[in-house]
Amino acid sequence: MSPRTIYLIAALIGGAILPVQVALNTLLKSYVGQPMQVTFISYLAGTITSLIICFFAHYPLPTLTSLSQTSWWMWIGGCLGTLYVWSTIFATPKIGAALTLALTIAGQMIAALFLDHFGLIGLNKYPATSLRITGTLFVIIGVSLVAAQKGR
Repeated sequence: MSPRTIYLIAALIGGAILPVQVALNTLLKSYVGQPMQVTFISYLAGTITSLIICFFAHYPLPTLTSLSQTSWWMWIGGCLGTLYVWSTIFATPKIGAALTLALTIAGQMIAALFLDHFGLIGLNKYPATSLRITGTLFVIIGVSLVAAQKGR
């Protein structure tokens, strides 16, 4: 199996996990109360899981020297992740998991196309070719079809 195939499969599995995460977090909200409380629990469980994996994989903790060489804005990723998890917990009970995730995927595609094209935030440049733009438009059309069903 080629390295590219492994990356493609990993990304597909990561995507398949998201609706399960959204469903579990939404269910937990019915017991806990507020989306941000569930977000906290989700990130706490994720932090513990990450620490366990790092421990068993023998990954060393980053050094203070390496951390001090970062820019403040590089730490915003965790904040953005918190907003993503919160937004899915907030929206899913009202518009459903399919539409919530369809909209998040469309937003991801639009933002990723822009980031890739300009090589922003340290990414390699991948031009927004007509084929890539067409693919993103198909995602948006797909979201429109999912959204077309009259909701509650």
